[in-house]
Amino acid sequence: MQNKIIRLLMVFIILFSFTSCEVIGDIFKAGMGFGIFIVIFIIVIIIWIFAKIFGSK
Repeated sequence: MQNKIIRLLMVFIILFSFTSCEVIGDIFKAGMGFGIFIVIFIIVIIIWIFAKIFGSK
């Protein structure tokens, strides 16, 4: 009986750890996408500022 409980406990621990890793991976993917968007936005703003400064001559 004790051996069966230990096996069930280990199966539940493995199942919960895999699902939590998947959730963490999705969070990092979303964060990476948002980070790329912010970097592109900042680069566009810098190019726009340089175009306004040097293009007004």
